[in-house]
Amino acid sequence: MKIIGITGPSGSGKTTLSKILTDSYNAIIIDADAVAKKLSNDITTEYYKEIVKLFGEGALQENNQLNRKKIASIIYSDKEKKEELDKLTFKYVVNDINKQIAERKKENYEYLGIDVPLLYEAKMEKICDIVIAVIAEDKEKIARICKRDNISEELARKRLEIQNNNEFFTKKADFVIHNNGSLEKLKNSFEEIIKKI
Repeated sequence: MKIIGITGPSGSGKTTLSKILTDSYNAIIIDADAVAKKLSNDITTEYYKEIVKLFGEGALQENNQLNRKKIASIIYSDKEKKEELDKLTFKYVVNDINKQIAERKKENYEYLGIDVPLLYEAKMEKICDIVIAVIAEDKEKIARICKRDNISEELARKRLEIQNNNEFFTKKADFVIHNNGSLEKLKNSFEEIIKKI
């Protein structure tokens, strides 16, 4: 089983590439954002408790679930808080992903994709056979983020500002796919990479 790391900025098309992988190949995907959401929605996990400790009771809704919009607005303007949250994410989410990988290795998949936006920061490239970065122009990314998350252009831009730029991923990844919005082109680019590995 080959482990493929899929990374890149928000709105670049990582989820679309993950879907191509699972639809067209004998593959499974582990989505880091989904893992983080699941762990942080469960009030019994250490991850949830540590987030509450970091942001305080004011970051909770009445039902004790995290107020994600409030936390997002804090990390957009407070670099230290963002770094602290990232550290918690690396600790708990990466641990969960590693457990899932160990389980999946017992199954008969040819490829296992891990969709991790902060792949390099979490040092997860070390467990990947190859890393594919998906990048796109800022205009494309902002449009996709606004549509996907139903937020304003200003918020989408702020989100991108606290993330690594395209160049960061281009320098580090084994393969880079420029996703201009054409599904066919994305599929073809991915096929070429699969042939090489």
